[in-house]
Amino acid sequence: MKQATKNTVSDPFDDDKLHEECGIFGILGHPDASAHTALGLHALQHRGQESAGIVSTTGAQFYSHHGLGSVGENFSSAEVIKELEGSAAIGHNRYSTTGRPELRNIQPLFADLAFGGLSIAHNGNLTNAVGLRTKLVQRGCIFRSTSDTEVIIHLMALSRGEDVTDRLVDALRQIEGAYSLVAMTQDTLIGVRDPHGVRPLVLGSLDGAYILASETVALDIIGAKRERDIERGEMVVIRGGELTSFKPFHVAAERFCIFEFIYFARPDSLVQSRSVYEARKAIGAELAREAPCDVDLVVPVPDSGVPAAIGYAAEAHIPFELGIIRNHYVGRTFIEPTDQIRHLGVKLKHNANQRLLENKRIVLVDDSIVRGTTSTKIVEMVRSAGAKEVHMRIASPPTTHSCFYGVDTPEREQLLAANNDTAEMAKLIGVDSLSFVSIDGLYRAMGEARRNSEAPQYCDACFSGEYPIALTDHDDNGLPAQLSLLNEPNGR
Repeated sequence: MKQATKNTVSDPFDDDKLHEECGIFGILGHPDASAHTALGLHALQHRGQESAGIVSTTGAQFYSHHGLGSVGENFSSAEVIKELEGSAAIGHNRYSTTGRPELRNIQPLFADLAFGGLSIAHNGNLTNAVGLRTKLVQRGCIFRSTSDTEVIIHLMALSRGEDVTDRLVDALRQIEGAYSLVAMTQDTLIGVRDPHGVRPLVLGSLDGAYILASETVALDIIGAKRERDIERGEMVVIRGGELTSFKPFHVAAERFCIFEFIYFARPDSLVQSRSVYEARKAIGAELAREAPCDVDLVVPVPDSGVPAAIGYAAEAHIPFELGIIRNHYVGRTFIEPTDQIRHLGVKLKHNANQRLLENKRIVLVDDSIVRGTTSTKIVEMVRSAGAKEVHMRIASPPTTHSCFYGVDTPEREQLLAANNDTAEMAKLIGVDSLSFVSIDGLYRAMGEARRNSEAPQYCDACFSGEYPIALTDHDDNGLPAQLSLLNEPNGR
């Protein structure tokens, strides 16, 4: 298996957002499989910027290229794509959890098993991976990464299943957590979603080839047709141009991650057959009904706050203006991430539109508040531009709990809303008033009458603290068990 790697420097500026940890893409039966995979990963770049990888196969040989950094840094060369031979490929974007990203954690992972080569890419987080890993090591398994995804490979290697499908089902029946994954052998592409359907996965087609991707934007970029979402608990097996669907797992209630609609997914995606852009506008409109504000302008915190701000302004009949302009060309930097430079990071990314804001009462609309550090700097910037009043409205309920299902979330003690009420947060951020959409209001915006506390349709644990999947690897305080003696980041 041929492999190339590349080193780069991570962007030191933390924009104080929750981060989806990865995006996945797979295609089988197309002569331009690797090129389409690279383009698909470009469209999914928002789901992970720390590293990217592609594995392809001709059926007889596997090829791979993995590198730290963005898709463009690793797959812009025609020579790289040409080396990724074959009519089948899978790809992965990764956003690391903590610490420095490691080359050995970059997916897709590859292994030679009894039935032949296997490559796998995973979006999500396994909540019992540490316990499983300990047992596997005791049985003699040797791990090359600190990724929970590698646990799946070892479980498959030890399985007595007759083929790759049986072995994968056997492995997944032993794990807990949230996952959407793609797996590839010499002649087969497989896609799976966990029984609760926490993370997204969509099926597409192009020129007779089947495609699996985290979001529909990855289909749009290559001109592919969206067929349907992979259902929760469903496994699709694509071989010889034919697709077979299985439901091999126990029946579980749907718990799709509601934060996909609030922030993670690209606004031009269809997620769960619903427009993300329209959902965000609806949340903004609900926020305007719940938390009106007597101001002159509605100003989004770019870019993630824009759709909700449009919905808020339309519902409130207040002018919408781009009072903050985002610099989209910051990229990576040679500057060392000292505390002083980190403090300037917001100014590198955002600048106040002073002529517009001066002597105006404004309401800032954003998707969420995590630590509150960026919100504080944005408010300071707007006040320095001459705004007379600064209010803030948030298109999600307060983020009070950490996520353990595939999202990079600070520990709970670092979450502003976990330790302060709304009035205290407003004072800390420096706004004249602060309001969040209610959790019932969020559900109304998504088409529900309200949140059913006994059986919510979505996973909203970051707001409610109600975790639908057992946190086996975490203690009573929600702290994770150590995955490796090296104490490196878990790579999804």
